[in-house]
Amino acid sequence: MIQRIQTVYLFAAFIIAGVLTNLFSFFTLSQGVELFLADTFTNSSVLLKSVGVFFILSAILSIVAIFSYKKRQNQFVVGRLNILINFYLLSVLMYVSLTLPGEMNISEKGIGIYFPIAIIVLLVMANKAIKKDEDLVKSVDRLR
Repeated sequence: MIQRIQTVYLFAAFIIAGVLTNLFSFFTLSQGVELFLADTFTNSSVLLKSVGVFFILSAILSIVAIFSYKKRQNQFVVGRLNILINFYLLSVLMYVSLTLPGEMNISEKGIGIYFPIAIIVLLVMANKAIKKDEDLVKSVDRLR
């Protein structure tokens, strides 16, 4: 069952949360320093530290969901939990980008603050495919 379409969606969510967040910046500070995922751990802000932790947790949950294909209900629950984590990430990144003054701390927003939106869309499509598989299995069990 690894060859299902939800695996592609979950793997794409893993790539975005685990790989692309290290390649693209979240913000460009006024000193010209770009803030990447690895830089969130050294930052003094608790919110930005939590961003790093939750992106890594999101990537791990995507991999866990891929390999729990035999238990579709658990896979669905892990997907829902991952969606909630990404809503938290989205809200924190938007809060940080909107509350800090433009020229003092953040002069330019990077593409990284929009990654949770793409991850949420991919996870919703994966959960929809998981639900479709579960309904198909239930309908076949009814015929037995």
